[in-house]
Amino acid sequence: MNSRMLIGAGLAVCASPAFALNILLSNDDGLTSNLKALYDELRAAGHSVIVSVPCSGQSGRSAAIVMYSTTNIIPDNDKTQIEAEGGCHNGAAPTGAPAVGAFTKSGYTGGDYHYVHGTPVMATMYGLDVLATARWGKAPDLVLSGPNEGQNVGKVVINSGTIGNAQFAAGRGIPAIALSAGTNTVDNKELANANSRVVAQQTLKLIAALQAKAGSSALLPGGVALNVNFPDSVNASSSWAFSRIGSYDTYALKFSSAAPWGLSGSLPPAATAEQAEDEAVVYKTRIAVTAMQIGYEQRPAAQQWLRLRLRDLFSK
Repeated sequence: MNSRMLIGAGLAVCASPAFALNILLSNDDGLTSNLKALYDELRAAGHSVIVSVPCSGQSGRSAAIVMYSTTNIIPDNDKTQIEAEGGCHNGAAPTGAPAVGAFTKSGYTGGDYHYVHGTPVMATMYGLDVLATARWGKAPDLVLSGPNEGQNVGKVVINSGTIGNAQFAAGRGIPAIALSAGTNTVDNKELANANSRVVAQQTLKLIAALQAKAGSSALLPGGVALNVNFPDSVNASSSWAFSRIGSYDTYALKFSSAAPWGLSGSLPPAATAEQAEDEAVVYKTRIAVTAMQIGYEQRPAAQQWLRLRLRDLFSK
C-alpha cells in the first residue's frame, strides 16, 4: 500500500462512526440561531443529533417540571412568545399543533427537530425518554443544553433553565454540559448570527478535547456536569480557562420595593483577588468552564460534620 493510500485509510478511520456521539441537544430558548448553528456543526462533525426544546422561551424556569398543555399548543397558559407569535418561538410550530411533536417550520422537518409545550426540563425528559429510545434504543452519550442567549454565571445558575437541563440529565448519569453565550448571538429573523457559529465551533473543540481524554469511557465522571460560558467577544482564537461558580455575581438581584413589581438589581462591586477564578469574572475575556456537582449533595467532609453536630439528635 503506497503512502497516499495509507493517508486515505487514516482519514477514513478518523471519520469512522465509531468516533461519533449520540447527542441530545436542548435549551431553554426554543428555536434560535445558537441552536441551529450548534446542530449544524455537530452534524457536520459526524455526530447523531436529536433536538428537543421548549416551544417558547423559558428563561429562569430552572428545573420546573410543567406542561402548559398536554393536548395542543394553546395561547393562554404560556405567557411568553405563544401569544405574540401565534405559535412556538420563531415559527417552529403553530398554535393548535400537538403539545409535543416535530417542528413544522420549513427547513426543519427532517425528523431531528422537536418541541415540547412545557418547561425546559420537560423537553429534555421527552428527548431522553421518548426520542432517544426511538432513535438509538438507549440514552444519549451526551446532553448539551444551549447555547443560551445570555451567560449563566454565579449563584444565579440555580435559577437557569439551561442549567436545569444539564442537571437533570447528569442526575440520570448522562454526561451533560450547559452552554451559554452573549445576547449578541440573538437572530430572530434569519437564524444565522455569525457569533452563533463561532460559539458552535468552539463547543466542538471542547467535545473533541473531552473525547481525546475519555477514550472509550464516558466523557465526564459520574456526579459531574459542566457549565460553560462564552464571552461576548468570543472568536476562533478565544482562550479557555478553568472557573468556579464562586461568590461573585454579575448582578445583585433584588425584588423591587414598588410597582412595577418584579426584579431589580445593580452591578456588584469589583471582584476581589480571591474571586479571580469565579465564572462571573472569567467569562468576560475567556471561555469559562466550571465543574458542577449534581443536585444538592454535599461533599463527604460536610456530611460527616452534620453527623457529628447532630449525633445526639440522630441517636434518639
